[in-house]
Amino acid sequence: MVVQERVQIQTQDRNTYDITNRVVEVISQAGFTTGICQLFIQHTSASLILCENADPTVRSDLERIMARLVPDGDPLFDHTMEGPDDMPAHIRSILTKMDLSVPIRQGRPALGTWQGIYLWEHRTHPHQRQVMITLYGE
Repeated sequence: MVVQERVQIQTQDRNTYDITNRVVEVISQAGFTTGICQLFIQHTSASLILCENADPTVRSDLERIMARLVPDGDPLFDHTMEGPDDMPAHIRSILTKMDLSVPIRQGRPALGTWQGIYLWEHRTHPHQRQVMITLYGE
């Protein structure tokens, strides 16, 4: 069986947003016990990551290293149509991931003890993000 649902995530600023519970809801509502959950973000300036969910400093450290690697307003970039964070946001999403696949086991994402599923907003202002969740299994 295959089920597909699009969920909307409202972001406020450049940050990580835990979407694990939304994914759990979709799996639960579909009634899946075993299978694969494939997630895809329909944007070029945000990404999806599996990350530690116990200590938020892991995610703030990721943000700091990304700011060092791809700084806003770098004069190297020609693509600045939507502001100084525009091209850096595109690069950040390419360096991370726009999709994830997670096994489903016993009706839940089979994540490790300290893993969570996060939307990583790379823009500095609010956005309405769309994540496609496709479930394969039973």
